[in-house]
Amino acid sequence: MNARQKRLFEEARKRNPNLKIPTEIKPATEWTEDDLALIKQGVGDKSTRPNQSSESGESGGESPTGEQTGSVVTYFEAKGFGFLRPDDGGRDIFFHVSRLAEGLATDLRPGTKVVYELGMDRTGKMAASSIRIPPPAQ
Repeated sequence: MNARQKRLFEEARKRNPNLKIPTEIKPATEWTEDDLALIKQGVGDKSTRPNQSSESGESGGESPTGEQTGSVVTYFEAKGFGFLRPDDGGRDIFFHVSRLAEGLATDLRPGTKVVYELGMDRTGKMAASSIRIPPPAQ
């Protein structure tokens, strides 16, 4: 808590003496497949969600926690971040160049195909991790 938050809390405590300082909430350590599917699809954004029944039939071997494919939508080289669009639909996913495991940052142009895993950034938001640029097919 910063000084402003403490002052506001003390003012609120004067009005309600039974008020307790909120404790830190621990994040869930185990995610179900349904939780990961909702995160991947962007909870609340129903406009770009694929149909659940067709998704389970088409990608039966692909696990939400495993590698996924997509393409670069935008990449800001000066800032070192950009966004990926999953091949199977859903919201665009943030990525940082520090998560590039295979390939060169100069190859991150719009349309470049990538393989990635879903993870969390330092603020706890969904982001791509272990990004790989697969070699071109011969």
